[in-house]
Formats: sequence, C-alpha cells, structure tokens
Amino acid sequence: MKNQLKLMSSLYAFLAVAFWGISFVSAKSVLDELDLFSLITARFAIGAVFLLVLLVITRKKIFVSPQYWPHLFILSIIGVFVHQLLQAAALTSIDASEAGWLIAFSPVFTVILAVIFLRESFSFYMLLGMLTAILGVLFITAFGSGNFVFPREAGYFFMLASTLNWAVYSILLKKLDIPYPSLTITFYISCIGCAVTMPIFLSNGGLMQLQLLSSSNVWHLLFLGVFVTAIAYWFWGKALEIMEASIVSNFMYLEPPVACLAAMLLLKEEFYMSSALGGILIIAGVMAIQASKNNSG
Repeated sequence: MKNQLKLMSSLYAFLAVAFWGISFVSAKSVLDELDLFSLITARFAIGAVFLLVLLVITRKKIFVSPQYWPHLFILSIIGVFVHQLLQAAALTSIDASEAGWLIAFSPVFTVILAVIFLRESFSFYMLLGMLTAILGVLFITAFGSGNFVFPREAGYFFMLASTLNWAVYSILLKKLDIPYPSLTITFYISCIGCAVTMPIFLSNGGLMQLQLLSSSNVWHLLFLGVFVTAIAYWFWGKALEIMEASIVSNFMYLEPPVACLAAMLLLKEEFYMSSALGGILIIAGVMAIQASKNNSG
C-alpha cells in the first residue's frame, strides 16, 4: 500500500512538472500579446473557475476556517503571485528553453531548506545524485546552444530568484500543514492571486488585451490556466501530502528536458546531442536521490 501511494505521488509530481515544462513555451507565446500582469490574472481566473467546478463535482470542502486564511494568503503571494511574476518577467528577456534549464536549480534550494526547517534526512548518495543532476544542467547550458552566459541579464536573475521562491513555497506548503484537501487549498490560492493582480489588470487595459488575443494564444492561455495553474498546482500539493518535500522537489530536474522538447516542437529550436546527454545525467541524478530516500525510509 505504501509503495502504491509513493507511485501515485510520483505520478502526480511528474505530471505537474510536465505541465510546467511546457508552460514556458505557452507563456512566451502569450507574452507577445499580453503584458505579464494580464497573463497572470487571466491564468488565476481560469484556474480558479476550473478548480471550483472540480470541487463541486468531487464534493470536496469549499469553505475554509478563517484561522487558515493567513496561511493561504502567504502561500498564494509566495508560491503563485511572486513565482509567476518572476517567471513572466524572465520570459520577456530570455528564451523558453533557457528558463527551463534554470528552473532545475530549484531542488537544490528545496533540499537545503527541507534539511534545515523540516529536519528531513540527508545522505551522501543524495548529495551525489544532486551533484550529478546539477552537472547535467551545467553540461546543457555550457555546451548546448553555445551562447549561454551566466546571469548578466535581468531575465536570468529573475529566473534564478523564482527557483528559490519555489523552494520556499514547497517547504511552507509542507510546514503549514493546512488540514484541507490540496484541491481546496489550490482553489483558494488561485482566487487570492487573481484578487491581488486584478487592480493592475484592469488599469493596464487587460480586458481589451484579452479581446484582441489571437486564437492560437487563446488555447495557450487556456492551457496555462487549466493545466498549469490549476491541475499542476493541485497535483503538486497531492504529491507533497504523501512524500517528503525534498523528494518531490527532485522531480523538478525533469522540467528542463520537457521544456527543451516543447521548445523544439513548438518553437522549432535546434536539437543538440549535448543537451540529450545532460538530460540523461539529470534523470540519473533524480533516480539516485529517489533510491537513497527509499532505502533510508
């Protein structure tokens, strides 16, 4: 039974990461026609409506005790509003594939924070797996397109900041331990995110921008709202309900290959054999960390 739960948790985490990997391509496309606040607000609104429908269908708890409102507000600001704002800002100046590779540094921060604040175990083999995965990312960025320069532009700083921000969100989500289904929690943080950005959205003429959105970007926006903002956050929360934060976070290493594949297919970016080798190293590192945690657990 325990192994089945771990398998389901791994599936939830993988699907969430897959959606997030593809999201860089969709967000990059939509940002050609929407400003970043309009994009974020629309994503939150679509996600909140979709999650409300799921709550009704699955008959999950909708109302949350007021004592947990501050927790939900903090999670929404850190994990949704700030995180999406940083990534959207980064995508205005760097490529989608570059953003995808940089996000792989997130598990490094998560493991460190989990050891410090959640007192999760840490072993030599976890360190070895982490270093292997990081080597894969560095191999891709150094030998992939041949034009990667370590953060000199604001976009790179924004993307790296988002990885630390996401690590903090994952730790808080685990530490606060809000006694409600992850679907309910995700619904509330989406609603709060929408409410926070709505004034800027209206003042920037967001409604007019949405009306002028091309049909292809309408589909991109729906994907971002339903699968990336709603389902992915929901699945990530479900994964954290079962497995340790440091384990779940290591699935983020799989996001760069997904982002790269999506960029090649949708943006026609060039394929590099060195990128494939780097991806293999990333997956090997994740497997080493997973094996270490399973043996210790």
